[in-house]
Amino acid sequence: MKIAFHGAARTVTGSKHLLTFSSGKKILLDCGMFQGLGKDTQTLNSTWGFEPAELSHVIISHAHIDHVGLLPKLVKDGYNGKIYMTPPTADLAKILMLDSARIQESDLRYVNKGRVRDGREPVTPLYTEEDAFNVFPHIELVDYKQKFKVDEDIELWYTDCGHILGSAAVNLVLKENGKIVHLTFSGDVGRYNDMLLRSPDVFPQADFIIIESTYGDKLHDMMLPATEKVLKYVVDTCLKKHGKLIIPAFSVGRTQEILYILNRLSTENRLPPLTYYVDSPLSIEATEIIKHHPECFNKEVQGMLRKDEDVFDFPGLKYISNAEESKGLNEKHEPCVIISASGMAEAGRVKHHIAHNIEKTNNTILIVGYCEPHSLGGRLSAGAKAVHIYGQPFQVNAEIGIIRSLSAHGDYEDLCQWLACQDPKQVQKLFLVHGEYDVQLNFKDRLIRKGFADVEIPAMHQEIGLGV
Repeated sequence: MKIAFHGAARTVTGSKHLLTFSSGKKILLDCGMFQGLGKDTQTLNSTWGFEPAELSHVIISHAHIDHVGLLPKLVKDGYNGKIYMTPPTADLAKILMLDSARIQESDLRYVNKGRVRDGREPVTPLYTEEDAFNVFPHIELVDYKQKFKVDEDIELWYTDCGHILGSAAVNLVLKENGKIVHLTFSGDVGRYNDMLLRSPDVFPQADFIIIESTYGDKLHDMMLPATEKVLKYVVDTCLKKHGKLIIPAFSVGRTQEILYILNRLSTENRLPPLTYYVDSPLSIEATEIIKHHPECFNKEVQGMLRKDEDVFDFPGLKYISNAEESKGLNEKHEPCVIISASGMAEAGRVKHHIAHNIEKTNNTILIVGYCEPHSLGGRLSAGAKAVHIYGQPFQVNAEIGIIRSLSAHGDYEDLCQWLACQDPKQVQKLFLVHGEYDVQLNFKDRLIRKGFADVEIPAMHQEIGLGV
């Protein structure tokens, strides 16, 4: 049995890991899109490193685009089998894939105007809305903690990972040459004591573990609660500077956390009387889906629901669906808060809002989650004084704020706590994925000190034998 790493290898995006049996059977763990890698992004998303038609099964950890975003292209390129995921993941993945197709087509219309004007060939999207719809018949639902027999050699067991709604660690029991192999893929590990979701579950003892490492060398700053930090940025930007607070936020997870924070401030009569816009049709859909899965909330949120039937709503909140209304926000001059996708500010409506507001000193762009270093959000977080947006140069005159404690990824203490249910002596090899290489090197040293003897950091497209 071999495993190859065709994404999220020494980078934090494009999750794709391929298990190959000696019989030729192949399991793909996640099918994520690469995001925010500049000019390399399109090439990486166009190159598989394997033949989609040769895959036997696809198993998904959660619905974020860097874990499901290439499923439409996978089916388009010849995959014809089942795609396994939890029910909440399926609900979210459907709208996220459709939105991804729409964004590609919309953004490329904008980009292609310039390309045609310059005499260059127009760029085509990776897939269309029709391609995204074609994925739906392949989806097979598997509940948490259900021993599910994929075939005679593969048993699947999902455990909650607390990252976003429906996120799960993939626990596999594999039969190969008369031997039994236990392999666990973390997907993305969430926070213990998360604002909305249940904490990650313990998982069965594994022989091999594939674990994400996004914050493998960092601790989240908890000196000031996220609620107080958000309130401070609202007051400083909107009340003191009379500007706009632009918050790039992932439509799934981060947007709902921000709304939950604003709701709490409202119930405590501390929320300034402003207009709070959620400018993302996808965020609106995702919020409705999340409301329909209260079983995934932690006890505190479930307690709040007994007092407040909608913990994501409050006076002053306005949802924007229409594109013309979205454009109109940039013509308004009164102070307001705009929450818009994408979280890395690399695509979608928020990119336009940043372009219209980044050169004004009274505005603030507030980064509230991980941004790949090459993405627009990553460059702003790193302190760039000037950026290009849609090919046009902009001076960064607006304040750039960062709240790291809102991340849905666990820090190194969370990751080590997730691994604490394992006997390191029984883990034959631990693979670090979904992280920047320098971060992974530090995390590797920490894991070796904790008793994991064989920790590997695979390179892109590297194939490694499991000795089975």
